[in-house]
Order: sequence, then structure tokens, then C-alpha cells
Amino acid sequence: MGTTLDFTFSDLIAGYVTYFDEKNDSFGLKTSDGREFDCNLSPMSYAKLLQNLDEGYPDATGSMRAMLSEENRYLFAYGVFYPDKSSFDAKSLVFVGRKSNNYAFEKQNWWVDQARSLASFYLKAQFGDEEIDYRNYRTSVSLSGAKSTVNFRQETDTISRLVYGFATSYMLTGEERFLEAAEKGTEYLREHMRFLDLDEGIVYWYHGIDVEGEREHKIFASEFGDDYDAIPAYEQIYALAGQIQTYRVTGDPRIIKDAELTIKLFNDFFLDKGEHGGYFSHIDPVTLDPLSDSLGRNKGTKNWNSVGDHAPAYLINLWLATGKQEYADMLEDTFDTIVNHFPDYENSPFVQERFFTDWSHDTTWGWQQNRAVVGHNLKIAWNLMRMSSLKSKEEYVDLATKIGEIMPRFGSDLQRGGWYDVMERVLDEDESVYRFVWHDRKAWWQQEQCILAYLILNGVLGKDDYQRLAREAASFYNAWFLDTEDGGVYYNVLANGIPFLASGNERGKGSHAMSGYHSIELCYLAAVYTNLLITKQPMDFYFKPMPSGFPDNIMRVAPDILPPGSIKIDTVEIDGNSYSNFDAEKLTVTLPKTTKRVKVRVRIVPTS
Repeated sequence: MGTTLDFTFSDLIAGYVTYFDEKNDSFGLKTSDGREFDCNLSPMSYAKLLQNLDEGYPDATGSMRAMLSEENRYLFAYGVFYPDKSSFDAKSLVFVGRKSNNYAFEKQNWWVDQARSLASFYLKAQFGDEEIDYRNYRTSVSLSGAKSTVNFRQETDTISRLVYGFATSYMLTGEERFLEAAEKGTEYLREHMRFLDLDEGIVYWYHGIDVEGEREHKIFASEFGDDYDAIPAYEQIYALAGQIQTYRVTGDPRIIKDAELTIKLFNDFFLDKGEHGGYFSHIDPVTLDPLSDSLGRNKGTKNWNSVGDHAPAYLINLWLATGKQEYADMLEDTFDTIVNHFPDYENSPFVQERFFTDWSHDTTWGWQQNRAVVGHNLKIAWNLMRMSSLKSKEEYVDLATKIGEIMPRFGSDLQRGGWYDVMERVLDEDESVYRFVWHDRKAWWQQEQCILAYLILNGVLGKDDYQRLAREAASFYNAWFLDTEDGGVYYNVLANGIPFLASGNERGKGSHAMSGYHSIELCYLAAVYTNLLITKQPMDFYFKPMPSGFPDNIMRVAPDILPPGSIKIDTVEIDGNSYSNFDAEKLTVTLPKTTKRVKVRVRIVPTS
């Protein structure tokens, strides 16, 4: 039995202006997939420009009609569908730039300013106006930026993710308060969350600690339902994220030592040394055995997190900081594993994400079953393109471009903009549209993966479709995820861009899943790809190395793995004074021998 649309409903349309009819106060809007809507303005319609965090409200109502007269302008229209009318009543508009070919987030400092605001938000939320003391850190932070007063849990990987955000914000801005927060967080992790196993010669990291007053209770194995009473690989991986980014700034040799011993943990106990290779997802907390019966459904399993998350979380940054071949080899092995085992295009447009020891597909595990996380697909494309500039392999670019070309149809919202969360990987009988697993909401971290994937695809390959998709994804994120009232970014928004604030993690700005990592990583790499690869503008990066911290006093300053020869050092300043001992093409600075720390500003420019 069919359903007649006999009720009103509000919705969002994202698209390009096709015409403006001044007489009828109407305009056309064509979506990304080519569908056209006739839209009407009313006397109460209003408009604004994209608004960055810490910016005033940029009203555009007075110039709204003049702006609509420019065809091909991309915008968002929120309004009402009526059952007795074929056109759409546009009640509010968001323009993404002042001109039709202008996108606000392509300004040189847009993403840098956003990173500064986000880091300031978390600094204020966690420490207020007091001294930075991580004993006062709390995993849970409310919508308005108030940390929990009832939950005393401090999770290792969430502190590390926040440390990443602070270290990265220092690299972009040079503001000392961010570096202080990064270094104190790194020290806190080392002192309170690290376990040095002298017998095995490894380091592993506690799941977290409960802190109340002077009391501290360490939690060794994970207490999350998916990973309960096991050591999951992803928690160990993300324990390194913030520390390695801090190392890029400081050269603290203690960080490298901990990283080496944690990687030894991965290679001694998580790595499958048999014929199948790859990294297991969990190990037993007592025996460190990935095949222990105590692991239950996680016995002998491998997944996206245990294989793919090494690269973006810490390993690429570790290679950038050290240039060591062993880390390049580990990256290559990781990406070869992804290329060889994750594609499943004879069965689904989405990659496979969970496996048994022999790489047969695990389609019955927990909540995931035979389901796809949209962002993981684009995360693979983004990181394959990074890796292709370090180790040029045709199969890396082939898979990255295949994902980039397939995913908009199946993972994006072609009507409203933005990218979905978790989808069923296969169609049931009589289905022609892939189903949402829980909802059609959109998570902040998955927007990051999509924006970065299409930015680097565009920056390296220069294809118009990639530029369009990058711009559309960044437009949706900047229009709807930024909380311009309280600061920070929303965890989830509804399909139409309105914040989803029902309860739990989705209502907060800090949780087990959210702690300044993805949002500030997006700012950092979006700025790098936009400025250095696409719009061809210079960028400044800041460092504060410890005396004799980096081996041979050589500091590597490449911002990311970019195509060889695409960027170079233009100028270097040390403590505000011009400095010339650097190799522009190799992107290294030979530091002066000093007994105190110096502040280094490096200007990097595109070569063409």
C-alpha cells in the first residue's frame, strides 16, 4: 500500500544556484547528483555566511538576493516542503563564500584559527584558569564545556588524543600554552599510564585510571563491552598519538624510547608471525596471547583498527619525525595488507573491516556484523594517497581512487551534504538503497575522513570532481558542526544539519570517543593540503626542540607525506632571528648547539 505525502516537513537542500527570478523571488538549486529544486523566498527568509569558531555572526540577509543572482554558487537552504506545492519554501540560507567561486575555508588561516579555538576550548574545559594539572583532567566534558564532577575516569587514549590536539595547535600557532599542555599531558601519561615490562622489554599502556583526590586506581585491561578484559590494539595505538606529535615539536628522547618499546609490543604480541600476517585486534592481559580462549569472540581476530589505525594515529608522524626506514617498512606492510585483504567489491561497495586469522571475513561480530563504517572507507583512501608519496605503488592509488569514485553514491547525502555513519554492506532482496544501521545522523569524525580524502586526492591528482567533493564535505562540516555559541564541535548532527543532543556521548564535547583529536587533526591537515597543494600559499610551523633532543641536531619539519618535490623550506627563524642552516629540499633544519630550548618558526612554501 502506497503512502501519500499529505503533511509538511522541514529539511535541508545543499546545491548550486541555477537561476534567480527577481520578479517571483525564487531560485533554482541543483544538488550534487543533478536533481533540481525550485525554491521560494519569503519576507522572513534570512541568510548568513559560513561562520568560523570565535567569529561574529556574518549576516548576509541584506545581500541575499544579489548573491543568489550568481549562478553555480554553492549554498545550503533550510525550509519547508508543503503537500500542496511542488516548490520548496527556503526559510534560511547559508552561503559558503562571498562570491560564487569562493569558499571561506580555503582562506589561508581558516583552519589554523579553528584549531586555535578548539585547543582553547579544551584547555578551558579541562583546566579553567588554573595551572595545567592532568590530575584534574576528566574524560567526560559537557556540551557547554564543563567537565564531569561525578565521573573520575581518566582514559589513556583520550588523554593522548587531547595531547595530540594541543601539540598540533602549537605547531600551527606557536602559542606556548598549547605546548605546555602537550608536554604536561605527555609527562602525565608516562608517569601514570605506562607499564614498563622489563622481562619482555616492552611498554604497554593502562586502559585508564580513576582519580579521586589523592587516590589513584589503575585499570589495566579494557572495561568497554567490545573489548572487555582484553588489551585492544587500538588503545595501545592511540596511546602514542599525542606523544609522537609532541615529539615532532620537542625531540624529547624519552618519547622515542617509549614508542620503540610499544612498537615492540605490537611486533612481539599483536603481529601474526605466521603465513597470514597483519595485526591481531586483542591480546590476553595476562599471557599477551592473541589466541587465548579467554578472549571469546575476539580470539584470533583482526580488524580495521588493529591494522589501519597505526598509520594515521602515530606511524606516519613517527616516520616524519625520524625518517627511519624501519617505520617506512612498517607503513608499507600495513598498506599492502589493506590493499590485499580489505577490498570486497564483488560483494559490496564498501570494504570489509573484520577478519579471522586467515583473513576470512568475520560477518557476525558484535554490533558490526556485516556492516560498513563509511568513514573507514575514506580513511583508507586518504592514507593510501599519503603513502603513495612515500612509496609509489600503482595499487595504492588505484584503490584510493576507486574508493573516492564509489563512495559518494553509497556513503554521502547527495541531497543535504555530509557523510553518513554505519551502513549495511549488502542489500536484502527487493532493496535498491543501502540501509542505515542505526540512523541517518552524521558524526564529526567521519566528516574529517571524507574531507581529507578528497582534499589529498585533489591536491595530488588534480581532478575537478575531487575538488568539488572536498568543497562540499568541508562546507557541510563548517556550516553545521561548529558550535559557535559554546565552542568546540558537535559529536553528531541530524541528516539536516541540526545538532543531535539527545543523551550520552552525543550530547557532550568530551567522551571515550571525543577529545580534540579528529577535529584538530582535520584543521591541521586541511590547512596543509589546501595551502600547500591546492591554493599554493605558504604556511608557518612552530617547534621548540630540547637541547640535543633530535639525533645529530637535525629536525625534520615536513608537515605530512606530500608528493616528492612539491614543497620546500622558504625561511627559518630561531627566537625571532633569521637562521640559514637548513636544507630547503630535504625539509630539515640543523639546529644550533645550545644549552637551552629555542623556538623555531619554519615557513614552508609550494615549489610551483
